[in-house]
Amino acid sequence: MAPINWLILFMFFFLMFYLIMNFLYFSFIKNIKMKKNFKNQLKNYNKFI
Repeated sequence: MAPINWLILFMFFFLMFYLIMNFLYFSFIKNIKMKKNFKNQLKNYNKFI
C-alpha cells in the first residue's frame, strides 16, 4: 500500500503545482494585456479631448 500512497501524493502535488503555475501564468498575461489596454485607452482619451 505504501507505493500506491506515495504515487497518489506525487500525482496530487504535481497536479496542484500545475494548476498554480497555470493560474500565475494566465494572471500574469492578463495583467500585461490590461496594462497595454490601459495605455491605449489613455491615448484614445487624450485624442478624444
